[in-house]
Amino acid sequence: MVKKKHVHLLIISWLLILFLFICTSNATVHAESPNGSRTSLQADFQKAADIYHVPVSILMSVSYNETRWESHNGQPSTSGGYGVMHLTDSDSSVDLLAKGDVLNKSASAKSSDQGTHTLAQAAKLINAPPQLLKKDTKTNILGGAALLADYQKQLTGTHSSDPEDWYGAVAKYSGSADYDTATDFADQVYKTIKEGAVRTFSSGGTVRLQAKNVKPDKTSLPHLQLPKHKHGNADEPKGVDMQNIPALYEAFSDTDGDYGNYDLANRPYDGQKIRYIIIHDSEVSYEGTINTFLQKSYVSSHYVIRSSDGQITKMVDPKDVAWHAGNWYINSHSIGIEHEGYAVEGSTWYSEPMYRASAKLVKYLAKKYDIPLDREHIIGHEEVPGLNPARQVSMHWDPAAYWNWTHYFDLLGAPFSKKRNSIGLKKSQGIVTINPNYKTNKPETSYNNQPLEPKPSNFVYLYTEPSFNAPLISDPLLHPNGSGTTALNDWGDKAVAGRSYYKVAQTKNWTAIDFGGQKAWFYNPKSMNTVPGSGILITAKKGAESIPVYGSAYPEASAYDQFGIPAVGITPIYSMPAGQIYVGEKVTGSDYYYAKLFNKPETYHVVSGQDQYYQISYNHRIAFVKKSDVLILHPFFH
Repeated sequence: MVKKKHVHLLIISWLLILFLFICTSNATVHAESPNGSRTSLQADFQKAADIYHVPVSILMSVSYNETRWESHNGQPSTSGGYGVMHLTDSDSSVDLLAKGDVLNKSASAKSSDQGTHTLAQAAKLINAPPQLLKKDTKTNILGGAALLADYQKQLTGTHSSDPEDWYGAVAKYSGSADYDTATDFADQVYKTIKEGAVRTFSSGGTVRLQAKNVKPDKTSLPHLQLPKHKHGNADEPKGVDMQNIPALYEAFSDTDGDYGNYDLANRPYDGQKIRYIIIHDSEVSYEGTINTFLQKSYVSSHYVIRSSDGQITKMVDPKDVAWHAGNWYINSHSIGIEHEGYAVEGSTWYSEPMYRASAKLVKYLAKKYDIPLDREHIIGHEEVPGLNPARQVSMHWDPAAYWNWTHYFDLLGAPFSKKRNSIGLKKSQGIVTINPNYKTNKPETSYNNQPLEPKPSNFVYLYTEPSFNAPLISDPLLHPNGSGTTALNDWGDKAVAGRSYYKVAQTKNWTAIDFGGQKAWFYNPKSMNTVPGSGILITAKKGAESIPVYGSAYPEASAYDQFGIPAVGITPIYSMPAGQIYVGEKVTGSDYYYAKLFNKPETYHVVSGQDQYYQISYNHRIAFVKKSDVLILHPFFH
């Protein structure tokens, strides 16, 4: 017979084990691969919803609108969001400055706003280390569910089983302090519940949100006390849904130059011609992108476009200089457009409504500012050069392989098959424009050393010899001692649709071009991956072994003297070997926009110089060479 004392000890032991089991179930889940088990993802949502008494439709739709149920291999978005629930940690958003102006701006992009630290809040709620929420999908979902439940309890005092009652909590989950942005996110979450959503993953498994007609109850929304801003009338093209939410423009401290998130200007009337439109993907949700530009982030863009329906938010007037390209020269001459989505999953986010709305906006802006509709002026962020060799290596690579440039230019009314660039030249026999069939072109790619599902892509691989067995070419800055790779973010061995190059050789099935100082071969039987191109042919001047290639068209040092300001140096990023030929644009002058202080336009100057430059397609990116360094060949030289 067991003594009562022993019985009590046994009961206590079993209760302790049960308690530990429940805590483990609720908080810490065994670590798994960053993407999680796709077949169990549906069950993970249901389990988290049950534990924290959140309607599973709310939890799944919030996740879908934040990330399309993608964990991004445990890597943060540009606003520091982790996992399928996009739990944010602004201290991790170190790459924001790569999209903005890094010239004499503060190196800090941190905010004390709770909306930028949801990862820490969620980790505390489920008693789990933040690092686990970053890497483990199940724990990430538990954290998101706990956060939604906490918001709902704060706003209503209870956890309703009816998804209609969760509107305020969903709006708070957006992380935005702006009424329009927060409610827009909530509206999209409920729209997704009404329409349903499904995604089948290449690694196996399908996640499905069943459609359900839910009408949100917005009575909890006023408790958030979100300010409503007076939004001016947006300067907009016809046939688009556009709202106007100004990005933050504010001094962040008493330190000169510590302000954001853009610079005042008066383009083009101040002498800064707008020559480029830069296509970005945001690496974060639509509302998350807007929210980033509304906070102290040292980054902005002129427009943001939503994936689901192509809604456009104008955030910086085109006359002003947004901090979006990571190159101050390009910033001062461009308009930036952020597209909701992630480069690695581009085809999931780059929707037809988004393409069409973006094309309408670009056509409108191109006409208004006299920007040519060609790939020398409508470029991806991945085609913007760095201002020096170190910056060239760290430049962004969006919108990447899955952006359908061919379709986009068809929508712009400037198809590559009828290519004529801004200088008005017709097709030249010696120039080829890259143009693979997007739907059937599915090269092998990888990311973070993991193979990706072959998807329709916009590029062709470049090899050192006319053979698939030859090494891929290597950009000397990216891989100085090795070959190119199949990594999606390895831009050094990929020629992208719409870019034009000089053809130097041809075999039966392979074409060679001058590319980044090398002779590069790509598979091109019967010209299946190209169309004839046009442009000015540029080579090094006679007698030069090589000439410098730059990431800007800045003026000579003496040009700054008239304003009494320090000269900005210009550093070559490459050397163009003698004998190579590149396709360029008509000559342009040199300039630099000096704007260093908050809201003091009397101190701003456009410095114009005597140096002149040609823009060229040097490798995957555009670049600049001095007129004095080059020889211009006849346009139809061959």
